[in-house]
Amino acid sequence: MARIPLIARAEEMAPAHREVWRRIAKSRGSVVGPFAALLHSPVLADRTAELGAYIRFDSALSAADRELVILSVARAFDCQFEWAYHVREARKAGVSAQAIAAIRERRAPAGLTPEEAEIVGYASELLVTHRADPQTVAALRARLGVQGVVELTATIGYYAMLACTLNAFDVRPEAGEEELHVP
Repeated sequence: MARIPLIARAEEMAPAHREVWRRIAKSRGSVVGPFAALLHSPVLADRTAELGAYIRFDSALSAADRELVILSVARAFDCQFEWAYHVREARKAGVSAQAIAAIRERRAPAGLTPEEAEIVGYASELLVTHRADPQTVAALRARLGVQGVVELTATIGYYAMLACTLNAFDVRPEAGEEELHVP
């Protein structure tokens, strides 16, 4: 059970803030996970949702690259909700079962194509050492362009923030969703 009440309906918010709930629900189809917690700070939730909408729906990254990054962040943070939600999205985006398994089982770069390994390795560098190797940045810049590398980096940071929110408040996926083995 979550450590704070999750806001499941607009009526659970002050009337002045219900429009924020409606905007989030409209852009995502529902209000779940991190947004159900973030809505306790409506302005923060609104701005977070706006950034997330850009990252998820308008970014220069391909859907497969974006989902590889999100799964990498979810695994790095052992974030159950983020993993469960985005493993479905990764499959829809065409991420291979081998790549998903490599990230889940912490075997990457084994099981990844060279392009996937670049993306997953970059996320790992930032999340583990807190720095990016110049050669990694150069390779990604050559493939994705400057805008792509900037958006890749922002995607890592955004999903790290969401993972922190989800883990801090113990927001869990629905029963029956794919779970991560957490040591």
